Amino acid sequence: MKDSIHPEYYETTVRCACGNEVQTRTTLKDLHVEICSQCHPFFTGKQKLMDTAGRIEKFKRKYAKAKPAAAPEATSPQ
Repeated sequence: MKDSIHPEYYETTVRCACGNEVQTRTTLKDLHVEICSQCHPFFTGKQKLMDTAGRIEKFKRKYAKAKPAAAPEATSPQ
């Protein structure tokens, strides 16, 4: 590897707006983030799934009418 072409690598603290701090190594000296794994709805379990334009209900209505497929009858070898 060539000398003096790689960026400096620092030990740093990543600070979130919620107050959470994480120690890591990066090429940046100071990191401030707005959201982290401690406050993000996906990771905290507070995320809600949105039903856009009633697609789930439409799917359920469409396939509630459909009858289950009949299993093919087994044929005996002759």
